[in-house]
Amino acid sequence: MFEGGCALAVVPFVAWAACRILGLERGWPVVQLMAWTPYAAVAGVLVSGAVLLCRRWIAGAVGAVAALALVAVVVPRVLPDGGPLPDGPALRVLSANLFAGRGDEGAVLALARRLRVDVLAVQELSETDAAALDAAGIARDLPHRAWYPMDGAGGSAIFSRFPLREVSLRTDGFPQAHAVADVPGAPPVELESVHPNAPVERGSMPLWHHDLAHQPKATPAGVVRILVGDFNSTLDHVTLRRLIGTGYRDAAEVAGTGLRSTWPADGRLMPGVTLDRVLADRRVGVRAARPYRIPGTDHRAFYADLVLPAPTSAAIASTT
Repeated sequence: MFEGGCALAVVPFVAWAACRILGLERGWPVVQLMAWTPYAAVAGVLVSGAVLLCRRWIAGAVGAVAALALVAVVVPRVLPDGGPLPDGPALRVLSANLFAGRGDEGAVLALARRLRVDVLAVQELSETDAAALDAAGIARDLPHRAWYPMDGAGGSAIFSRFPLREVSLRTDGFPQAHAVADVPGAPPVELESVHPNAPVERGSMPLWHHDLAHQPKATPAGVVRILVGDFNSTLDHVTLRRLIGTGYRDAAEVAGTGLRSTWPADGRLMPGVTLDRVLADRRVGVRAARPYRIPGTDHRAFYADLVLPAPTSAAIASTT
């Protein structure tokens, strides 16, 4: 009976590893559980180690293989990429989910100023948020904007130090502000403030899948594209990994800070997970990436210090 209990103890980690490695998560609540894969990896190591200490060799070995598979997909997030940076200018970007009017707009702007941010992408931008940001003088630092405030969680915006064109609100799913920034010394940069529907309940799952699957794909041989925002998904969700596979890199993973959680901001109700991120075209370099606490909102803001390719290198890439 004890041996059977040891075998049962490792079954959840074997199933978890199979779902994660093979991308088999489907529906509620498996998709939600996948977000906590880093914690499952640690628990799997501890449980399989305990089973081996009890000399239940087969069960312990199976559990250890599953746990090590989970560890293998998590560890790269804390190992800096260390690759060479391109020759173009810096682009400092910040994402902030303002929690439909409850986030501290002044704190967001103060952080943007302290970090000398060039682009601020905002999600859940309410009319109150928009008025507060204007009153705080956001136009002095980030005078160009693609902003669409609205009540509820649908508001979206991009504020930029550099001129914006092709400004629009993409509504194929949850609203997302879109624009093209003209950065001196770099090719045009297409930006989007990302905010797919959250998988908060069983009925929202189709919307979540749709919104993630319809995010703008990378175009490594064309326009330089950067997605900034609250992705409501982690690197352990296969749909997000497929999006990254089109030619993006996750800034936090490149910087080795991919296990710093962004939600929930206070981490008191449950262990934190990383939902907010920057996905940058693989031609874009990453110098730093990390979250910051903002009072009032349930998400941490996320900052990335990027380096854009020079126009000539981007042109060469687009012709190869």
